[in-house]
Amino acid sequence: MTSRRTVLMALGAAAAPVAFSQTAAGDYPSRAIKVVVPFPAGGGGDNLARLVLARLGPELGQAIVFENIGGAGGNVGVASVTRAAADGYTLSYGTNGTHAINQTLYKNPGFDPLKNFEPIGRLSRIAALVVVRPGLQVSSMSELLALLKKNPGKFSFASAGNGTTSHLAGEILKAQAGVSAVHIPYRGGAAAMIDLLADRIDFMIDVMPSTAPQVRSGRLRGLAVSTAQRVASFPDIPTIAESGVPGFDVSAWDALFAPAGTPKPVVDKLSQALAKVLRDEELRQQLAQRGSEPAPATPEALRQFIQLEIERWGAAIRRSGASLD
Repeated sequence: MTSRRTVLMALGAAAAPVAFSQTAAGDYPSRAIKVVVPFPAGGGGDNLARLVLARLGPELGQAIVFENIGGAGGNVGVASVTRAAADGYTLSYGTNGTHAINQTLYKNPGFDPLKNFEPIGRLSRIAALVVVRPGLQVSSMSELLALLKKNPGKFSFASAGNGTTSHLAGEILKAQAGVSAVHIPYRGGAAAMIDLLADRIDFMIDVMPSTAPQVRSGRLRGLAVSTAQRVASFPDIPTIAESGVPGFDVSAWDALFAPAGTPKPVVDKLSQALAKVLRDEELRQQLAQRGSEPAPATPEALRQFIQLEIERWGAAIRRSGASLD
């Protein structure tokens, strides 16, 4: 009898966490949700996170509270969320930098994006734009590629720093187009843009929130976008794939994550709310003005996408030789 009672008690204890999780998921959310943004306040990533994720509040009936924890290319903030309770009340904003590039760029980023997190959904896809200095005598992407092929190693491209999206987009272009150009890393995209405008660097492939204003003002020429399809806000600018590099498709992206072990009903509720937010026409227009577009994905699709992104960006990093400790 004692043995049977012991077994039943053990089974009851084992079932308790499951029952608790199901109850918690049914009541979720019952208080404010914190989103850790792993970048400084006021930057591009922070602004985009707040623009989209603040809208989750009305959908879920609770406040969304943002906490900025910068450092190590976003690794510090993202890693902090792995130590949070897996209850859906602490989430992480992430990007192709934190959840793909950094996995190869850093020897120890402090987290595994697939093992330590439950993907919730993607927010947006952000195209990059090829821009050239004012004095460079090319008017199309095909002309730029021809110039680079005829003069290997004689032209330079700028980036916001080693291992950034702008750097690796250039490396991927070099590999897929079979061209050569010298990479000049800067301490941030703003510094690179200054030298590009001053004719001290030849070209750059950077995200559209940084490049689009310069093209709209006429200070720089935009030759091609990096995504597989043209960007709605610049319909007359062709893609790199259309311009002689078939299959070229590179973009920055951002997404929302929960700590590993977060109950599936909670993840699903967050994912559905995010997908609804991204259908809002006003938000879609605001994203388009920034050169990005809604790119919703289910948790399962996002997990598969991240695995592919880790491999693709990792290959570009290994070719470039970039590494950070």
